[in-house]
Amino acid sequence: MGAIRVHEFTTVDGVVDAPMWTMDYGFPDDLAASIGALTAPATGILLGRTTFEMFGPAWKTRTAADDEGAPFFNDTTKHVVSSTLTDAESVWQNSTVLGGYDADRIRALKAEGDLYVSGSATLVRALIADGLVDELHLYVYPLAVGSGIRLFPEGTAKAPLSLLGAEPLSNGVVHLSYGPAAG
Repeated sequence: MGAIRVHEFTTVDGVVDAPMWTMDYGFPDDLAASIGALTAPATGILLGRTTFEMFGPAWKTRTAADDEGAPFFNDTTKHVVSSTLTDAESVWQNSTVLGGYDADRIRALKAEGDLYVSGSATLVRALIADGLVDELHLYVYPLAVGSGIRLFPEGTAKAPLSLLGAEPLSNGVVHLSYGPAAG
């Protein structure tokens, strides 16, 4: 059985919306290594449609010379959860549409190997609610932006978690990792 590892850039007030605010903090080696450790065991990438449509144009022309993460993002099979997208391959190579959210379909994918999820807040909420997330990695940036999409907006069901680790990074970001609540 594989694992689902989720990576989110977030502000201290919980905003995970298109994180352009991360640019002010750079992408130091320790942050790259931390995210690299999440992607290394993955045999597939699982994304919601919105994140997929943002990532595709941003990654598909990048090479390893541009960004050491480019081979992972471009060469790894991408599974897109969407009830409206019909042709993912034309957006970004090695991509397939799963259809609308189906926990059983995702369980079957998870059984085949480790999956990496980035962004995709709506998808992540559903995965957490269905107990499918093995590790939730929050990279908390030291700022509050006041508004935007939150991973856990008001009205979200209670989701108990267990702290797996906390790691301060050189750019002031803190990497918090959580797993399902024990027992």
